[in-house]
Amino acid sequence: MKKIFGANKSKEPPPSIQDATDRINKRGDTVDDKIRKLDEELARYKDQIAKTRPGPSQDAIKGRAIRLLKHKRMYEEQRNMLYNQTYNLDQVAFAADGLKDAQQTMNAMKAANKELKGMMKTVKIEDIDNMQDEMTDLMDVSNEIQESLGRSYNIPDDVDEEELMGELDALEADMEFEESAMPSYLQPDKESDFDAELNLPVAPTAPAAVPIGRQQVGELGFPAVPRASIRS
Repeated sequence: MKKIFGANKSKEPPPSIQDATDRINKRGDTVDDKIRKLDEELARYKDQIAKTRPGPSQDAIKGRAIRLLKHKRMYEEQRNMLYNQTYNLDQVAFAADGLKDAQQTMNAMKAANKELKGMMKTVKIEDIDNMQDEMTDLMDVSNEIQESLGRSYNIPDDVDEEELMGELDALEADMEFEESAMPSYLQPDKESDFDAELNLPVAPTAPAAVPIGRQQVGELGFPAVPRASIRS
């Protein structure tokens, strides 16, 4: 049967967008080379027309230049068509890449969603609330313990601050009354001012005592009297 009908040929895979783009770019490069060669020939014909005189020879050169211009326009149209095809392929490739990125994003989100569901099974909101309540109770107990340990044993708890302020004011009033009742001569400030007004001299200081070991001793063991004092 294979000999009669022939075997099925394996189908080649369709070209990708990148393959089609590369092929069109190669054709565009070929067309650009042809246009560049035509430009060089046209420049040479232009110089020849400028150097020759008007006549049959110049007309022949102009005819060749016109034919080259027609070929150039044809190649330029082909190049523009290839550029449009390349642009369309680029748009399709951009859209295809966007769809691939979206597909990868969806797959990543599905995997993350599945992982989050598995994690949520192990974590319960009730357990978190209970833990928060226990932490609050522990902090309250800790504060009570700190307050109890920082309590003073000498100061009673029922002390009235207004009574303390009244006692402090009474003490200040007593101190002011004592200062006003003190005589002027007993006040240190007035006494210093009185001495300054009198300008009294400074009291002399007593001479230093001579040690017994250094004094002159008489015959009977008593200190000897100086001669100046005996004469006097």
